[in-house]
Amino acid sequence: MWPMDPENGLSPKNTIGIDVYNPPPLHWTSLLVLAYQSCGVVYGDLSTSPLYVYKGTFSGSLHRFLGEEAVVFGVFSVVFWTVTLIPLLKYVFIVLSADDNGEGGTFALYSLLVRHAKFSLMPNQQAADEELSAYYRPGYSTEDTPMLRALRKFLEKHRKSRTCLLVMVLFGASLVIGDGVLTPAMSVLSSFSGLQVHSSALTHGEVLLLSCIVLVCLFTLQHWGTRRVAFLFAPVVVLWLLLLGALGVYNIVVWNPRILRALSPYYVVSFFQRTGKEGWISLGGVLLSMTGTEAMYADLGHFTAASIRVAFVGLIYPCLVLQYMGQAAFLSKSPNCNIHLIFFESIPRPIFWPVLVIATLAAIVGSQAVISATFSIVRQCTALGCFPRVKIVHTSNRIHGQIYSPEINWILMLVCLGVTVGFRDTTLIGHAYGMACAGVMVVTTLLMALVMVFVWQQGFLLATMFLLAFGSVECVYLSAALMKVPQGGWLPLALSLVIVAVMYVWHYGTRRRHMFDVQNKVSLKWLHALGPSLGIVRVPGIGLIYSELATGVPAIFSHFVTNLPAFHQVLVFVCVKAVPIPHVRCYERHLIGRIGPREFRMYRCVVRHGYKDVPGDDNDFENDLVVRIAEFVHMEAAEAASNSADAPRESDASVEGRMAVVSRPFDLSRTGLLMRAPLPNPEDSAVVRAATAATAATSTADSSKTETIQSLQTMYEPESPGFAIRRRIRFEIDDVTSESMDPAVKEELSALVEAKHAGVAYIMGHSYIKARKSSSLFKKLAIDVAYTFLRKNCRGPAVALNIPHISLIEVGMIYYV
Repeated sequence: MWPMDPENGLSPKNTIGIDVYNPPPLHWTSLLVLAYQSCGVVYGDLSTSPLYVYKGTFSGSLHRFLGEEAVVFGVFSVVFWTVTLIPLLKYVFIVLSADDNGEGGTFALYSLLVRHAKFSLMPNQQAADEELSAYYRPGYSTEDTPMLRALRKFLEKHRKSRTCLLVMVLFGASLVIGDGVLTPAMSVLSSFSGLQVHSSALTHGEVLLLSCIVLVCLFTLQHWGTRRVAFLFAPVVVLWLLLLGALGVYNIVVWNPRILRALSPYYVVSFFQRTGKEGWISLGGVLLSMTGTEAMYADLGHFTAASIRVAFVGLIYPCLVLQYMGQAAFLSKSPNCNIHLIFFESIPRPIFWPVLVIATLAAIVGSQAVISATFSIVRQCTALGCFPRVKIVHTSNRIHGQIYSPEINWILMLVCLGVTVGFRDTTLIGHAYGMACAGVMVVTTLLMALVMVFVWQQGFLLATMFLLAFGSVECVYLSAALMKVPQGGWLPLALSLVIVAVMYVWHYGTRRRHMFDVQNKVSLKWLHALGPSLGIVRVPGIGLIYSELATGVPAIFSHFVTNLPAFHQVLVFVCVKAVPIPHVRCYERHLIGRIGPREFRMYRCVVRHGYKDVPGDDNDFENDLVVRIAEFVHMEAAEAASNSADAPRESDASVEGRMAVVSRPFDLSRTGLLMRAPLPNPEDSAVVRAATAATAATSTADSSKTETIQSLQTMYEPESPGFAIRRRIRFEIDDVTSESMDPAVKEELSALVEAKHAGVAYIMGHSYIKARKSSSLFKKLAIDVAYTFLRKNCRGPAVALNIPHISLIEVGMIYYV
């Protein structure tokens, strides 16, 4: 790997000299603005919890204790210390510090472990990936203690332990995806239930119908994107929280100021002493006070840890505590109220309808945030090879993280409507909701303990204390939620099992296909023995051979030339792969190398993307690749010249496998090429342009094109304007720099330019995966049935990579794995 040169366009600083990847600390005004904005995106779900916490807590056998003030005080005390211990202490002060280059969530923790502890099951990883500037955490030391080294070797040696870790991460991600189903159903149905407080003529069926209509509208409007309504999110949630705090203070003063005593943990102990098993089971309702907490960490990439902390400590936490305290004060003096509508009955009648409207808007905002988070998680799973490819649409030109997936959106809507109509009761939905919340928190705690050991390198004692302090509490809540499995808690488990099965089958099939490619790749010695012509006819043009192999020549190449013994004069083996970091910086994204001697005209390009980047987002890949290859040729020649004085020049074949990080230079003249802009008249046909090019004699390949091919291009260009513009861009050798250019370099660049003018073809393998006859029944079902079904019903790689259809050549192969 050659070192990166800041003068070669590789500096991480922008044009005004500010390091955009290590920004200076935020000014307090900017911090407050970000904290205000985070209220609408991060806390929409958490802020609607007061709608159903006490309802879920007293819905079971604990209802018989409603007349006892001490029990009501105890329930509030449990809620208060739950919100203090888990969201405040665990997430705000500890978990938010475990960011992956500014990103949060379950996959952020997993990617940290993959990079620092080598837990990865992802194929196609290279040692060069570890040289990415964002790969290791700042201050990380590669020196391990003997105990840590032994644990690391054990986990790296035993593949089943890494598989269990991956399944645990996928389970956590599937629970978050399940929240995308449960949150809209729970929040919208709970808010509309308030209509029955002062409108006795409204039946439950009518409330259910109204909720379904709003849910359909919510999912239907997703294609417009968050950006069109985002300006409403923060004001709605802030106004909602202020109302919660004000209503809480009002109920405390009017109904029972002695509720302040319940802040003491004494009431927690007395509550469990008085209620016993009923109190333990009621924790499934208390658990709802933490729903949406995981969003604080999952949405970290949109804001900063400091802004999320300021918003929670300064606004979210006090307003929620006051509201829970106020509801408990009201309930202690109104034991005969309808516990299913406790929040709405505690509202003073003069402001009931305004509060109901704002509660409905807050429920919609909270649902929108969770749905958007589901799209992001699906994209991360897809990037890491754990989910079938789906359509991803960017709904904002300025905010990269705002995306929309039509397939996922409609599936969520159908399942959400099914849950709403099937359960018809927020109590049953609440049981499922709490189960999902508890499961995600336990997974996060386990991963955080591993991060403390392997990434933070804080030792086993601190990790054990963290695991015992928070894991034991969360396991108590999880055990209470498991008691509600027959009453609705089975739903998130069923959804998660289905989603995990889809994820793991896709990941398993992808790994098996990659292993087949590795075991059956073409021998480079055999390739070298064929000579520069490779034993076939080399036709004008550039052939981009897409493969999942970052090293070696894929089997589709030999399969292609065996059936059609002709190939392009310039071959580039392209590998688009994901690396376990959120974003790969543009100047580190491309690795360029050479395969074989110079006269073979064979290159390799590895395009690396993070799990939050979008492959295929480059609309000018063809021309960009030509520039990068030209830059690589100059870098290779410069290194050879610098080494010639110290040692004899090595043969070209000796550089096999060496690759360099190549950034697109700011000054194109450094490459010895000139780029000509497209023709000014976009209505000029391809035939006219080809004739003009032939007359100018800039390329002999253009004049050899048949009228049939030209007419096909003319038909295709109106459907893909970007493709037409790319094809009209032309390269020329710079006469000024060519005089001082090495003859071999000039010859190679001339061949590259000539091939580009002749055209670019994309060659991809269209593989069919089948299990061997000797495989087990489980493997045959996983590969021949499940994986084949998923591949047939997901988006093809050519569509995902934005490859023009007219230039695509697919090579069919059968993989027996």
